[in-house]
Amino acid sequence: MIISDVVTLGQEALWVTALIAGPLLLGILVVGVVVGILQAATSVQEMTLSFIPKLIVLVLLLLFVGNWQIGLLIDHFQTLMLTIPSLIQ
Repeated sequence: MIISDVVTLGQEALWVTALIAGPLLLGILVVGVVVGILQAATSVQEMTLSFIPKLIVLVLLLLFVGNWQIGLLIDHFQTLMLTIPSLIQ
């Protein structure tokens, strides 16, 4: 196994991680900014007001993209398992 193989595996793992976490983090970020703006405009500083919408958006996003995320992770794992024998030479 040469160093370029290790770098390639690391890049693929980081890319899959970004694809899996990206939609969830982006959704939570958007909701957090909107709620923060609303809280600043109305001077309401309730902690649960920012937490509950983020939680609801996270659950909804997992319902919509969770199947795709699991499929992506399974495909990456299968590809990794199939390439391991050629890397051990």
